[in-house]
Amino acid sequence: MKSVSILVTFVSLLLIVLLSQEANGEVLGETKMLIDKVNRNGPFIGVVIPNSFEMAPLLSYPEYKPSKLIIDVGGKRFRFGSIGHKQVILVMTGLGMLNSGVTTQLLLSLFNIEGVVHYGIAGNANPSLTIGDVVIPQYWAHSALWSWQRYGLGPKDTLPLEDNGDYTRDIGYLNIANYSTPYKSDNFLNNIWYQPEEIFPVNGVPEERQHAFWVPVDSGYYNLAKHLESMKLEGCVNATTCLSTPPKVAFVERGTSASIYVDNAAYRSFIYEKFNVTPVEMESAAVALISYQQRVPFIVIRALSDLAGGGEDESNEVDTFITLASKNAVKVAVEFIKLTAPPK
Repeated sequence: MKSVSILVTFVSLLLIVLLSQEANGEVLGETKMLIDKVNRNGPFIGVVIPNSFEMAPLLSYPEYKPSKLIIDVGGKRFRFGSIGHKQVILVMTGLGMLNSGVTTQLLLSLFNIEGVVHYGIAGNANPSLTIGDVVIPQYWAHSALWSWQRYGLGPKDTLPLEDNGDYTRDIGYLNIANYSTPYKSDNFLNNIWYQPEEIFPVNGVPEERQHAFWVPVDSGYYNLAKHLESMKLEGCVNATTCLSTPPKVAFVERGTSASIYVDNAAYRSFIYEKFNVTPVEMESAAVALISYQQRVPFIVIRALSDLAGGGEDESNEVDTFITLASKNAVKVAVEFIKLTAPPK
């Protein structure tokens, strides 16, 4: 009886240890062995996708060949397959900067990834481009890390902790009073100063921060993508709803992300004039920042689904063009991935 009691105690302690390891995010048992096995067959292109409506067109795309292998870790599902001659791992992030950053870090920590392709839809801030166009920016920024200045202070006043190196006035600010009614009347909300992210590159010194606002995509990937400039894209949602101009692939200077859905014409005009951004969305900058810190090549492909803040019609166009934009983003992403692998 005593030996049974000892055995029960031992098993209980073992379960406590294993459960605590699982709770702390460690990958154990068959999942760990499976990850080790697939990594020996790598490297892979990691395809990072924001939402299910953007992933669905890829899952049904003729040139995507899924394997039977799926690995679930940390609430994320990693799907394995191939596009052309390239092995790929697909993972959906969910909405916003936090989800996309955590997912990208998990992808790069677990698997043998040679590069990251992130695609999806986006709002448009650039008046020279239209719905349906697929844009590939050279730089990305997270535009919702702010120092919000108290009322009564202005551009000549030092921000809190600025002298400590935590905050800066170098990037610029949004003066909310400029958007008051009547125009430029005083406003208690005052100024919002844009801030760079603190980053800790994998080849840097741990806990020794660097700063980055505009994060460049991989130059090799960017130049490779230029082969897609003449691609023909979908122009019709159905037999009766079509775009007024044929959509195209466009290479632009900048895109911006924040966990904010921008449906405001005044802010759209402000960020375009200040930062020269085209796509405005909620995930890409996090993918960019993680990939950049881990020194993994990456590129972002976004199809414009609406004019951020609306056009002449009062309704947001995304409800009409979300399917078309998603399909165009997938088409360009697939063709780019095919370019990364020389034919066998």
